[in-house]
Amino acid sequence: MAATSRRDAAARGRGAALLVVGALALAACGSQPAEPAPTVTQRADVAVDKGAVPTPEVAPVWPLTGVAGQPDPRPAIAVKIENTAAARPQTGLEQADVVWETIVEFEVSRFVAVFQSQVPEEVGPIRSVRPMDPLIVAPLGGLLVYSGGQPGILALAQQAGVQIVSHDAGAPGMYRSKARKAPHNVYGDPAQWWATAEAGRTAPAQQFAFARSAEQASATVGGTPATTLDLRLSGQSHPVWSWDAASGTWLRSEGGSPATAASGARLSAVNVVAITAGHPNTEFGAQGGAPVPTYELVGSGDAVLATGGKTLPVRWQKDAQDQPLRLLLPDGSEATLAPGNTWVELVPAGSGTLTVS
Repeated sequence: MAATSRRDAAARGRGAALLVVGALALAACGSQPAEPAPTVTQRADVAVDKGAVPTPEVAPVWPLTGVAGQPDPRPAIAVKIENTAAARPQTGLEQADVVWETIVEFEVSRFVAVFQSQVPEEVGPIRSVRPMDPLIVAPLGGLLVYSGGQPGILALAQQAGVQIVSHDAGAPGMYRSKARKAPHNVYGDPAQWWATAEAGRTAPAQQFAFARSAEQASATVGGTPATTLDLRLSGQSHPVWSWDAASGTWLRSEGGSPATAASGARLSAVNVVAITAGHPNTEFGAQGGAPVPTYELVGSGDAVLATGGKTLPVRWQKDAQDQPLRLLLPDGSEATLAPGNTWVELVPAGSGTLTVS
């Protein structure tokens, strides 16, 4: 009996010891850090847009002025306008998009006034065509208006790819004014000329490059301040342009007097471009055998761009008669003009001068 009690006590002791050991083991296991849960990456379901990058919207502008608006599809009309004392003040010049000033025989100047964004009621006085006119108007592909001309020069005009409107040929919309004496009295109605435009004659391509604003124009950004552009185109032609900050334009004077239109408006330009080019005589003769000159406008040369009260030397380049004359910066990029009208002064190389002050 006593032996049995001792065995039971020993068994109970061994069991208790086992329980203590098990508890210690469990405590030891509980002190170990738990293994981290595996990381699961879930890819978002994003649709890939494979469409083309949208083209930025650019507001439309009139092709010959760069002024914002809804351009009319009508073609450009280039009109040969006289610039002698007997012809001043001219009618309609203040509404031209571009005016080219050229020197013809006897050292007098004549204008090629180009209209597209505005429709003047009347333009004149209109004179005869000259050899340099096809070089100026061919890139426009529009209408060329003049009073008449010599057979050889008329042939040059007819080969320029433009529609001819000639007073001598009986074109509509042209007449003689009783207010002036011949030959300074041929005038015309641009609305009638546009009404006769041939099928396919439409708005011209942009000729010069334009900035979006005057502040972004090349001369405004990188030019030298100037107040006066003093041009000596010939012994008979001495136009001067003066900067007027109030209007943001260059104001024209003719031989020391303010130049005005028949309406009384001062002739002005947002941009003035002085192009220096060869000015050779042609085989054509004027009264008394005086030679009729032209300009060498296919090629390249020096130019000065005036905008915003500043001037900037540039290069001009024209690759063919029917290609526009471009203005280039030293890096070969196109110089930009301010939106607005432009006067182009064709300075005869070797005899004409431009003095900037």
